[in-house]
Amino acid sequence: MYDENNIFAKIIRGEIPCDKIYEDENTLFFKDINPTAKIHILAVPKSPCVDISDFVLKNDNEIVSDFFRKIEMVINKMGIKNNGYRIISNSGIDGGQEVPHFHIHILGGEKVGPQ
Repeated sequence: MYDENNIFAKIIRGEIPCDKIYEDENTLFFKDINPTAKIHILAVPKSPCVDISDFVLKNDNEIVSDFFRKIEMVINKMGIKNNGYRIISNSGIDGGQEVPHFHIHILGGEKVGPQ
């Protein structure tokens, strides 16, 4: 069940500030406040969805496709495409998900260690 008061929902609503990289009507990209790499960006769809399965099931193909195309755009914007990057999405307790709103971590700008 989706929690409307999770931290990402509050950031999307503008109740909590963030260091925005990109925003449009469906997505928000911002810097992680506890980065684990030189570049650590969070990609968050604005639709209320708990994890990737919820996101895919609740949204039409255009919204889902657009979200992943925007990830590609931000990777290019940040200049990390050529040297490489890591994309991470955690789901559920066993998957290490800390915020119950689907999001993707984009890590780069340096060699990121093994996971």
